[in-house]
Amino acid sequence: MSPRPRVYLLSPKAYPPEVIAVAFAKTSRSPEPFDAIAAELNADQSRRFHEKWVVGYGHASVAEHAVLHIAVEGVSRLAMEALEAPRLASYTEKSTRYQRWQDDDFVTPPELVGHPAEARYRATIRHLVRTYQQAWEPLRAAIARRHPRREGESEARWDRRVRSRFADVARFLLPAAAVANVGITINARALAHALRQWLAHPLAEVRAVAQRIKDVALTETPTLVRYAEPNAYRAYLQEDFALRAGAVAAAERFPPTAVHLAHYDADGEVRVLAAALAARARGPYTAYVQHVAGLSAEARRDLAAALLGTRGPHDAPPRALEMAVTTWDLVMDQGAYYEFKRHRMMTQLPQALGVDLGYAVPRLMREVGLEDAYRAALDMAAATYDHLARTLGPAVAAYVVPNAYNRRVLAHMNLREAFHFVELRSAANAHFSIRRIALGMAERLRAVYPALMAHLRVPATTAADLEAAHFAALAERPGPAST
Repeated sequence: MSPRPRVYLLSPKAYPPEVIAVAFAKTSRSPEPFDAIAAELNADQSRRFHEKWVVGYGHASVAEHAVLHIAVEGVSRLAMEALEAPRLASYTEKSTRYQRWQDDDFVTPPELVGHPAEARYRATIRHLVRTYQQAWEPLRAAIARRHPRREGESEARWDRRVRSRFADVARFLLPAAAVANVGITINARALAHALRQWLAHPLAEVRAVAQRIKDVALTETPTLVRYAEPNAYRAYLQEDFALRAGAVAAAERFPPTAVHLAHYDADGEVRVLAAALAARARGPYTAYVQHVAGLSAEARRDLAAALLGTRGPHDAPPRALEMAVTTWDLVMDQGAYYEFKRHRMMTQLPQALGVDLGYAVPRLMREVGLEDAYRAALDMAAATYDHLARTLGPAVAAYVVPNAYNRRVLAHMNLREAFHFVELRSAANAHFSIRRIALGMAERLRAVYPALMAHLRVPATTAADLEAAHFAALAERPGPAST
């Protein structure tokens, strides 16, 4: 008689994370059910198991069954970049679209406390936040005129409908020092790896928060993250390759090209379509590559339509699209980058946040008469950045850089990731800054992969349309300091 399947929870309400990890690990050698194994364990037994097998013998995958939910509050958005870098974790962060920052909602980094430049730093941050706050109501009024309350619509419902439209513009003024909260769900193995990176970070704030995270995690997983120490290799790479890169004579970087397709697999469509066939057949992959390569353009379009044309609104593209890869050199404002960085499955290599690529000017700032105040605040930030970079280095100086400033990021993704990013971030409810990037990518992908990208679901608007509608300038050089 076949055994009856059982599906049940080993609830963290009943068992500590390290006990759950041991219960799952023991199934490889024990015939007992999971709940019976867990019932026989205690914290001390689990500690000894992890010391022997995870720490001693390196069976680190066991630690993946110990899951932690960590709340982090009052950390700068600059530090948040480091905390949200690990791929194998889940994050939910305080949104700049639905919340409003107040006077003291910013971080003064430890490197600046007591430093002669602290007063200048704080004055610049406060000026940025005040300008942000002063812009809130004029922007809100302008959006209200364009999107008035509907008949029978409550004030609260209307506010939810339009708030993101004016907050999306106001947020260009928020500096990287602005505070944020984030909820992190992560397994103990991924956390131990992340801690090694965070504890070696060049910013003291990140190192201090990392130590607090480690201390909190030790209360639930006293063995699995205990031995996470700073990664000296990471620190070495940061310093050594910064020197090596500085010695390379680079071309003039200004003004930036927003979306540049630096590399793509020229035979990407052939590889994708061949993989889709091979996965459902018995022959070697190379045979299907030869078959697809020999098809006419029309036959290849038909095959692509069969692969992607019946995809439902919530269906992910098939994994065959992962067989082709693209590399992008992207320049976007820092506000857009905060959203771009959430796509952690692709490879992202961002350059340091600075002011050398200029800043964006939202058209609505000009229309409500705030452009001069906006530019003055951003120019003041650039002057303070330059001063801090000379005295404390560019890593600390980045705290003062607002969302409006542009940043370059190298991104490497397969076509399945490209489908996901472009379709999600080109949608009408996405911020116009990231929509501009997504639509620019869509245009370049269609040029090189016409058969596959005919099935990319994006609005009819173009990147150029968005630039004309939402921006008065895209890469404005900072002017003289206002103070």
